[in-house]
Amino acid sequence: MTSSKMDTLSLSKRLLRDYVSPYKGRLVAAVLFMGVASGTTAMIAALMQPILDDVLYAGKEDMIFPVALALSIAFAVRGLSTYSHTIIMNKIGQSIIADVQTSLFSHFMKLDLAYFHENSSGHLISRVVNDVNVMRISITDTMTGFGKSFLTLAFLIGLMFYRDWKLTMAAFIVFPLLSTFVIYIGKRLRKISKKIQNELGGLSEVLSQSFQGIRLIKAYCMERHEESRVHECIYKVRDLHTKSNRLANLSTPVNDVIVGMIFAGIIAYGGYSVIAGETTAGNLASFLAAFTLAYEPMKKLSRLNNAFQTGLGAAERVFSILDKSPSVVDFVDAQELKCSKPDIVFENVDFFYENTENKALHNVSFQAQSGKVTALVGPSGGGKSTVMNLIPRFYDIQGGRITLDGQDITTLTQQSLREHIALVSQDITIFNDSVLENIRYGNPSASDEEVQDAAKQAAAHDFILGLDEGYDTVVGEDGVK
Repeated sequence: MTSSKMDTLSLSKRLLRDYVSPYKGRLVAAVLFMGVASGTTAMIAALMQPILDDVLYAGKEDMIFPVALALSIAFAVRGLSTYSHTIIMNKIGQSIIADVQTSLFSHFMKLDLAYFHENSSGHLISRVVNDVNVMRISITDTMTGFGKSFLTLAFLIGLMFYRDWKLTMAAFIVFPLLSTFVIYIGKRLRKISKKIQNELGGLSEVLSQSFQGIRLIKAYCMERHEESRVHECIYKVRDLHTKSNRLANLSTPVNDVIVGMIFAGIIAYGGYSVIAGETTAGNLASFLAAFTLAYEPMKKLSRLNNAFQTGLGAAERVFSILDKSPSVVDFVDAQELKCSKPDIVFENVDFFYENTENKALHNVSFQAQSGKVTALVGPSGGGKSTVMNLIPRFYDIQGGRITLDGQDITTLTQQSLREHIALVSQDITIFNDSVLENIRYGNPSASDEEVQDAAKQAAAHDFILGLDEGYDTVVGEDGVK
């Protein structure tokens, strides 16, 4: 088995194990409805034989009503069953994607700061929105269509074997060739899908940068430059989608040519058989109806494979994040921080960022005593922000140690350590929410009175009351309002 097949197999197994298996009860119900819909499709083809032989040629009046009733019931049952399994499978598919998105975001929250510095917000948003949306489309379409198409094909092929097994063998002799072609197309589409998702991530990144920096863009008259960057990304995505669509639809003319030749052969062989008295016109009509009805699920299986491979390309990108482990983790025996005298001590600390050769900090030692103000002063790039990032363990040091109240911070749980730290960053983040909720963000259980008291201590209470809705005023992203 080739590596690509192993990748497809492992990805499929992981999707089934982690995200499909919780819905196996609903899945069984949907498969039952698929079986009914597929069986009635074969029944419709089978009824062509008594319609022609017994009603039209033999003129049996007593057969007219039963055959007509059976045909109408078959159509009604097929319609209801198709509706039922489509609704169930769609709900399963949507639930699976919601599970993937929640798992993805929850995992983002576990990753350390370094990961977010290495990957732009646009790329990360693209994984949650664009990649998972591609997975949603492919999984929903595949799960909805594959079962029914496969079962329908099985029932119809069974009917064809029942009518004429030799003709059936001859009709499907080229099926392995079609399967090989479909697999080849699927592999190509999966590669293109990954490229599309990468380019969509790049587009999201450029858009995010443009929207966040709109004030600078306008101040320096850089609108044309930003338009050029965005247009380039958009046209790359367009060209890849065009290539993908052209490749995905290539199977249609190939299938039509081959199936057309088979159909002509069936007509020729069957015509001679009817004339020679070896079979009846009704039997041949039933066989032709079964083959004609089987052609659609064959085409659909081909399209579903293309959609599934496209979805697997997006799934690879999603799972690559879910498999990413944070570099800053709690030790097995990590302790809760118990702090009475919060002296912070750096002892011969060395630190360098990943993928850089020069150390950001080298043999740094100092003490920040409790009850006093300690200021770090120096030029840009001197390591001041790095020092602040090391205290709450946003990064781990490569040499020396950092202690808080005499306790090495690497021996403490991250949560207990950070619960004792208040961070006022030079990069202010204000959420698109009310003033009240923004102030309360670090302590969700704080009462309204405690929030107002904090605002008074920060000399913000009076101007907040001057806003249109006071503490309930929605301030906009980063406080733009």
